[in-house]
Amino acid sequence: MVESLIGFGALLFFAFLRMPLGLALGLVGGVGFAMLASERAAIANAARLVIDSGQKYELSVLPMFILMGLLVERGGMARELYRAAYVFLGHRRGGLAMSTIAACGMFSAICGSSLATAATMSKVSMPEMRRYKYDDSLATASIAAGGTLGILIPPSVMLVIYGFLTEQSVGKLFIAGVLPGLLGILFYLLAVVFVVSRNPAVGPAGERTGWGDRLLALRDVWTTLGLFIFVIGGIYAGMFTPTEASGMGAAGALAIAWRRGALRDGALFQVLRETAITTAKLFFILFGALIFSNFVNRAGLPDGLISIVNAFDLSPLGVIFIILLIYVILGCVFESLSMILLTVPIFAPVVANLGFDLIWFGILVVVVTEISLITPPIGLNVFVLKGVLKDVPVTTIFRGVTPFWVADIFRLILLAGVPSIALFLPSMMMG
Repeated sequence: MVESLIGFGALLFFAFLRMPLGLALGLVGGVGFAMLASERAAIANAARLVIDSGQKYELSVLPMFILMGLLVERGGMARELYRAAYVFLGHRRGGLAMSTIAACGMFSAICGSSLATAATMSKVSMPEMRRYKYDDSLATASIAAGGTLGILIPPSVMLVIYGFLTEQSVGKLFIAGVLPGLLGILFYLLAVVFVVSRNPAVGPAGERTGWGDRLLALRDVWTTLGLFIFVIGGIYAGMFTPTEASGMGAAGALAIAWRRGALRDGALFQVLRETAITTAKLFFILFGALIFSNFVNRAGLPDGLISIVNAFDLSPLGVIFIILLIYVILGCVFESLSMILLTVPIFAPVVANLGFDLIWFGILVVVVTEISLITPPIGLNVFVLKGVLKDVPVTTIFRGVTPFWVADIFRLILLAGVPSIALFLPSMMMG
């Protein structure tokens, strides 16, 4: 166990030196394994992990869903989703911020990326909120918070990686994320209501829209929502596996983007190139994480943690809340992917030993990871927005997101205390 703690210290050192995460994980894991066994064993272990993992059919879901998300982003569907949300919510106080959150939820259901959702929606909704003189803190916070939904509402790259690390069903993880994702939208809407109730001037009401315009707006988004229902509904009904669903989802997104004329002038090549680069980066980090995970397992860290838990005679739920508190603290200094890759191989055996469902724990991990996307000082969604909206200070965005991550804390506590919220739909899956 001491060796693994030293390894974590070395990993943090390399992280502060800005070494690429995949390289740092592989280097520390490889050297640590060599010290525990031998250099020959470490090289053989790393080679076996990379070859075996790279040949896993289940991992083909990653490039397909990444391609699907990029095609959706290229197809300009975000603007139509925002319009559809606006015609129903825009006439309320804070309605444009609520519309942004609802549109982020719908867009992330297809895109699957929090950073892409935040960057795209900032270009769509921010001009409208400024036209109605929304305070920058509420406007940017609604985009940053709404963007976090991209890693929970399926399809989610984070849930795929968690499923791979813990050998859990990706299909069940996707379905388990639906109700917590909808709960996240509801809690964020309540956060907007709280903000505008204290100071109505920060979120003036927009124009009321008639039912004719509402039906027209819904007509414009039926293909996007239909694609989501087809992909996730097919998994739920047992019609096809997540891997098959990812291929059909990518094909559907390709057809929609082509029909809208969004793939002209080499756009398709750019999308395929970006998909290949993103997938390669994810695989490089994932392989490094597997090497590091093998090292800490051989060093006995999970078994040591289980012994500590047993020695202190803590209640199982108490241990879960301690783990979640650790995640919240780590979220202040680590970005989301790093947190999942570093911690899941360590905490998952402890949680399983306590008798908890790892599908439920996966949803908790992703929700607490969502919080890290909007908490200082890292808050990747905040810095993505800063890159797009250069005239808005980072402090303004962080001040605005405070009610939203507080809402996330309440949602996390609710999901931890009532596991059936996450587990109800997976228990009803067919096939």
